[in-house]
Amino acid sequence: MFDSTFLSTKFNRRDLCKVAVGSTLSFMLPGFDLKAAQKRGPERQKSVIVLWMGGGPSQLETWDPHPGTAIGGPGNAIKTVVPGLQISDMYPLLAEQLDGMSVIRSMVSKEGDHERGTKYLKTGYRPEPTTVYPALGAIITHETPNQSLEIPQHISMGNTQFPARGGYLGGHLDAFRVQDPGKNIGNMRAGVESPRQNRRLENLNIVSQAFQKGRTIQTKKTLHQSTIDRALTMMSSEQLNAFEIEKEPESVRKAYGDSSFGRGCLVARRLVEQGVHSIEVNLSGWDSHANNFTGHQTQAKMLDPAFSSLLKDLKSRDLLDSTIVLCIGEFGRTPKINPLEGRDHWPTGFSCIVGGGGLKGNVIIGETDPTGKEKKPTEPVQIQDLYATILQNLNIDYKKELISPIGRPLALSDGTPIEKLI
Repeated sequence: MFDSTFLSTKFNRRDLCKVAVGSTLSFMLPGFDLKAAQKRGPERQKSVIVLWMGGGPSQLETWDPHPGTAIGGPGNAIKTVVPGLQISDMYPLLAEQLDGMSVIRSMVSKEGDHERGTKYLKTGYRPEPTTVYPALGAIITHETPNQSLEIPQHISMGNTQFPARGGYLGGHLDAFRVQDPGKNIGNMRAGVESPRQNRRLENLNIVSQAFQKGRTIQTKKTLHQSTIDRALTMMSSEQLNAFEIEKEPESVRKAYGDSSFGRGCLVARRLVEQGVHSIEVNLSGWDSHANNFTGHQTQAKMLDPAFSSLLKDLKSRDLLDSTIVLCIGEFGRTPKINPLEGRDHWPTGFSCIVGGGGLKGNVIIGETDPTGKEKKPTEPVQIQDLYATILQNLNIDYKKELISPIGRPLALSDGTPIEKLI
């Protein structure tokens, strides 16, 4: 039975005596192919890292500045290594690492509310009451399962109010959530000695046998047991070392920045090296209805070192050719500056950065009006078009139809790939 809810679930230390860890560990599959994980370059199976900017960053203070205009605010623009591309001067480190990346300045959405906008931008479908759509990462995990992983295949790091979910594909495809990446993750290792743990498992087996007697459907009899087995496999897996950034040189950790987001980006790179295909790193705090300019300066101090170091690391390790990186939020901010020195919600003509994984780089798509009078950007791009582009680049048939729990055929994406990025 599919889980069609969009509810948040978290680990509890009392869950299943610290042994089963919880049903969210059902992302895992046994066996580890070391050679596959060590591959580099285009022959490596592709991964996607989404840097999620929760709250909606201002395009004018990030990737689409208009300095010296009525809407531009106090910030300036700086050149980047990409010919013709300028970004906010709050991102000097990133400006040096954007070679191979592209900027879309004409993203459009029909949702200006945080919850609806987030669900739309994370799934490519507008929210509706009868169907909960899967997030991009859930689709990737469903369509390209990595049989070599002993750790989750779909991971979300950092605080987020609306996490990536499996939707109609099932709760087992929800993102495995790590609240504070780079720190010790609770319940990942056995909290007791092996003899005591084995006794607990023996007792649990007695309960499981009684549970199975009351079920006639085989999957309902065994699903919880397979979840426990995979959890135990994970608890003893060396792949968990990907979360332990203290193994990195101090200079590397310092480059990413001393923030949860910075540590998350470093863990993301380590997870890609292990073969995880779908990773989300969250940076909330962009909802700048007041004090937009000082707020964005604070955010940039976390985003600039982390994002730039991630790209630099992926390039130096020959991983960017097999890793798509997308930096995006649920919408942008209004060109008009309000009386509180803030900018309000703006789903028309906002920006994102995307590249790697074989996508065309150094492309600039769309323009916004520097006067703010014209709402519509040139070359508008909808999120479903961007996701169709990403899925096609991952060799996933974006037109493929799956059947929802109510028997409705639904395409993975109803968008059209962006020709300039193919």
